[in-house]
Amino acid sequence: MLHKMEVSLPTKSQVESERKRYRRQKAYKKALRGTVCVLTIVAAVAVLIATLILPVLQIEGTSMEPTLSNGDIVLLAKTTRFERGDLCGFTWNNKLLIKRVIGLPGDWIEFDTDGTIYLNGDKLEEPYVEHKALGECDLEFPFQVPQEQYFVIGDMRESSIDSRNTVIGCIPKDQIVGKVFFRVWPFKSIQFF
Repeated sequence: MLHKMEVSLPTKSQVESERKRYRRQKAYKKALRGTVCVLTIVAAVAVLIATLILPVLQIEGTSMEPTLSNGDIVLLAKTTRFERGDLCGFTWNNKLLIKRVIGLPGDWIEFDTDGTIYLNGDKLEEPYVEHKALGECDLEFPFQVPQEQYFVIGDMRESSIDSRNTVIGCIPKDQIVGKVFFRVWPFKSIQFF
């Protein structure tokens, strides 16, 4: 003998409730996929901008104090045009260094023994330097900046190794990545340059 099994069918409200749950789940998955896609695109664009247009750099060391300190995070604007006083980032020995542009191609530079700089015969005003010093200098003065090169120097004159020393020397234009235009970290020191 066969026994009939009773099958209990869901009520209309149970079916409607299950449909709503399924639709919410489907909408949630769609929103999640959309959010992940948007975040991926934003991250890719940010990486491209940071690599191609505005490189981000964390300062290591004290050669640019008091202007930039160890741990500061700055943005560089890729450019090939520099003026005296600009902070530029350049490659040297597979490192990216930040120094201040003092001499443009063709400029004549001299230093006093106390570290005072004379540019094309005129004393250079340097409000960004706390303590002048000749530092690690092995150049003979007067010194003329070669064409297509820049004379760069750190703001912490006592300890910065820069164009005053033939180890680094003047920086060829094609080695300069860009100029510092914005400090983004620490927040209390955010500033445009």
